[in-house]
Amino acid sequence: MIGRAGSRGVRPTGEPGAVMGGEAFGALLRELRLAASLTIEGLSEASGVSVRGIGDLERGRRAAPQRRTVAALADGLHLDDTERERLFASARGGRLPMSAGSGLRALPRGVDDFVGRGEELTRLTAYADQAAARSTGGESGTTAGPPVVVTVSGPPGTGKTTLALHAAHRLADRFPDGQLVVDARGTDETPPAPEELMLTVLKALSVSDRDLLEAGPRRRPDLYRHLLAERRCLLILDNVRDEAQVRPLLPGTGAGMVLVTSRRMLTGLDSVRRLPLGELSAEEAAVLLSSLVGTDRAAADPAALAEVARRCGHLPLALRVAGNWLATRTGWSVRRLADRLAQEERRLDVLTAGDVRVSAAFDLSYRQLPSGTARMFRLLSLVPGPDLGVACAAVLTGQGLFDAEDTLEELVEAGLLGTDRDRYRLHDLLCVYARTLLAAEEEPGAADAARAAMYRWLLETTVVAGRWYEPGHGAPPASWQGTVDLSSAERAREWLQDEGLNWLAAFHAAAAAGEHATVVEVAESLHWFSDQWIFWGHWPEVFATAVDAARALGDPLLEATQLNYHAWALLVCESRHHDSLARSAQALAAAERAGDLTQQAWAHVYSAWAHNLLDQSEQAIEHNERAARLFEAAGDLHGFLQTFHNRARILTQQHRDEEAIAIYRELLDRLEEHEEHLEPHIAELTRLGAHEGIGRSSGQLGRWEEAVTHLEIAVDICRKGGNTALESRYLTRLGEALLATGRTAPAYEALHRVLTLGPDADPAHVATARDRLDALDPPTT
Repeated sequence: MIGRAGSRGVRPTGEPGAVMGGEAFGALLRELRLAASLTIEGLSEASGVSVRGIGDLERGRRAAPQRRTVAALADGLHLDDTERERLFASARGGRLPMSAGSGLRALPRGVDDFVGRGEELTRLTAYADQAAARSTGGESGTTAGPPVVVTVSGPPGTGKTTLALHAAHRLADRFPDGQLVVDARGTDETPPAPEELMLTVLKALSVSDRDLLEAGPRRRPDLYRHLLAERRCLLILDNVRDEAQVRPLLPGTGAGMVLVTSRRMLTGLDSVRRLPLGELSAEEAAVLLSSLVGTDRAAADPAALAEVARRCGHLPLALRVAGNWLATRTGWSVRRLADRLAQEERRLDVLTAGDVRVSAAFDLSYRQLPSGTARMFRLLSLVPGPDLGVACAAVLTGQGLFDAEDTLEELVEAGLLGTDRDRYRLHDLLCVYARTLLAAEEEPGAADAARAAMYRWLLETTVVAGRWYEPGHGAPPASWQGTVDLSSAERAREWLQDEGLNWLAAFHAAAAAGEHATVVEVAESLHWFSDQWIFWGHWPEVFATAVDAARALGDPLLEATQLNYHAWALLVCESRHHDSLARSAQALAAAERAGDLTQQAWAHVYSAWAHNLLDQSEQAIEHNERAARLFEAAGDLHGFLQTFHNRARILTQQHRDEEAIAIYRELLDRLEEHEEHLEPHIAELTRLGAHEGIGRSSGQLGRWEEAVTHLEIAVDICRKGGNTALESRYLTRLGEALLATGRTAPAYEALHRVLTLGPDADPAHVATARDRLDALDPPTT
């Protein structure tokens, strides 16, 4: 039975589907009904409780009727005060108590300074409402379908338990039969078995020892499920180890809600809502720190506060440790702690407050990993960028692709690795932690060998991917045995962008090691690709590094080539026109020493471009004409066509727009004429530039419909080729052209798209688009 000590017990009926619990109330109800000479149908009519509900209560199928149901039955039976209290007391014997048994605590107080998690709380509130709606209410007490089960998963220190408790306090009114928390101790070396946790819950529900003994281990699961099915309660199963531990604890039916927190994702559980948890946003992290250290101290040095938050990786546990440290050391400035956290080798030691250590939270997860998975975790700390792909991880560990992916997914499942699309990311503090393990547990020299293999692979793959865009190369040679898909230029671009910071680090490592030929080869392979990713932010340093390498090799032609690339980067990526002119002059001198006409021509191209942007038309025209003659003499068709583009740009700058349009149209004709001799990506880049030029000059002439037509073509080419930088520029101009034609809605759409293109967009054009949008009313639908 279920009841308090001293209440009268009744044996289980033994009927199929019957479970222990509630027979005392059922027997009393039947006794009182017969004493009143009422049939079940008669009591139903008198009380408003359904026939089925009364029958279930009398047979013990319902253990704990709601108070309103008991009151309705008492009124229908016309009980006096004594009998009425007797019926209510019997009903209370089956109710869920608010006290806690061994291992199960009454709902603890949530943290007073809870911050953020608005989206997660909104979802949990919606789930709780769904759970409440599953109760049909009424007198039968039946419930529709299984209870709502939500798993909250995430890396150690993300505040899973804190969120669960905060939500429980907020949602308490939706679960009138109680809110209880059981610690599954999933990070213990030997966590409790499901049977032990189930017994803990049953004791908390005031099932007597005698009834537990009578039920025995075999029938306790039935009793457990029956009790939870009857009650609208919130059960939090905190710190669950894995699916096997929690699966037997999930009831099959009921109007309650079960909230499961675990470091693991618990992928094997079916029919659950999933709520992954990560770090806080930068703003939320600053608010949390401010609440801990005090608003005055936080406001005194907001830059230091933001640095502390960033050094903590915006991880709630680390932020609390840092905040509590400052709160107890009022003589410390926030800057002092920020400076201590800046020392990476000491960061985890600093993030200790009393008996709370951030690294200890990480230890609990790491020590549960199999040896191969643990090694992968350690080696991931060698990755220089924020994330990596499967192929990079495979090279790092020496595994095959499928094995590496399985190992990465094990780390994801364990909550130690995050994902974004097909990329894997190690949290900043976990990376610091993994680096300490690498030094302590890896064999001497093993880390250096793994890093060297990864860097070598990154640079080799970069060269092959970049050459998709280089004249005379294109697709990888048949002999290339790569581990990534570079079957198209688009795939190559995606890989170069995804692994950008990783291959950049390998590139700088090669330069530091004096591998000058490798540095120049990598930079050369990326020359035309750089037009596809203009505002990445690193092209000036790439080509400046390659200039130094070329000089170290003592080859004036290589030097001239890299100087020209650097001149382009300074001009286009950073708008440093005068610096670009100085570089192109150096390139011209080196090319003349080498006797190379093509690089001399390119030096004049970049000089002409810079002079034009500086409104120095005469110098621009002179350099461009010299470039055209040199390209023609060298038989360089790609370069020669660029001089057409330059000539048209100069005319546009001088507002000689009809002449500019004529040049652009001639350029398009020549592209079509020489299509088979041109590198496709260079031809496409030239074509989109011509259409954009016609669009711009047409706009300056007031021919806005013509401008829209050509700008739409340019935008479409950019979009198909994935050139976000140029797309942002041409979308802005398209938006302005559409506004000039009075088409406000499509103009708004074009300008708004500029804001959605992300960090690869041209910052100046993003600002322009934002200003234009501020002056427009959003279109109505």
